[in-house]
Amino acid sequence: MKSMTGYAYRESVSGGVTISVEIKGYNNRFLDIYVNLPSWLSVLEPWVREYMSSRFYRGKIEVGLRVREKEAPVSITVNESAAVAYEKAVRSLSQKLSLNEQPSLAMILGFEGVLETEINRDAEKYRALAEPLLAAAAEQFEAERIREGSHTQADILSHISVLEKSAEAIRAYSPQIETSIQENLRSRFEELLKDKIDENRILAETAVLLMKYTISEELVRLSAHLAEFRLEAQRNSSPGKKLDFLCQEINREINTIGSKTPMLEVSRAVVEMKDALENIREQLRNVE
Repeated sequence: MKSMTGYAYRESVSGGVTISVEIKGYNNRFLDIYVNLPSWLSVLEPWVREYMSSRFYRGKIEVGLRVREKEAPVSITVNESAAVAYEKAVRSLSQKLSLNEQPSLAMILGFEGVLETEINRDAEKYRALAEPLLAAAAEQFEAERIREGSHTQADILSHISVLEKSAEAIRAYSPQIETSIQENLRSRFEELLKDKIDENRILAETAVLLMKYTISEELVRLSAHLAEFRLEAQRNSSPGKKLDFLCQEINREINTIGSKTPMLEVSRAVVEMKDALENIREQLRNVE
């Protein structure tokens, strides 16, 4: 079992280039990957997404990649047409204002668009540098999620134990529930019919009420769901969605048991089960 929250950071320096990768994880029902790259490396975003989605299946994941360079490969060109246009405009303005000022080279170079700067970068080169770093950060992120997930699993299974014990306690009351139904029914017949009781009628009515109020089937299904929950939590590294579904089924059986059984002891056990199930659901919000 893995948590959906986690953090990882890796950094490396090679040939004057410093690259860092930061990964953050948050709770989310589905997989949502957000990638933050320098604009000139946006071509690598599909690669980052594909890699992360191949390793993680649920949660909101933020991946940030940063690049710092001591000597960026810069090329500078002069837009001669723009420079000539600026020079003519400055001379014309100087004449109209009766000034002797002449446009200098420094002045012309300061105008926008005269000098055009371009940083020549090979995206594949930076991908080769970032690939082992991304893998290392993902490993750290995975280890963090597993570490936190182990604590979450232990807590969830402790609540499953509460559900199992409560179900056993309710099962122990099942004979009393059936006896109570029979006694109440006989008491009503005696009250209404006095000494004209029809035993066959009592047996038939008792059978009908037992079919309506017995909780044997619900207890069987509840036990099966709890066993499946334990198995899924232990065998599946990303069981979140399946466990969510099982919680719905468990809740359905608990509600049915509570509505069918008026016994105070059973009602108390049902309250304990609902509390334990709510704690499980709360924890599952952070399970992949």
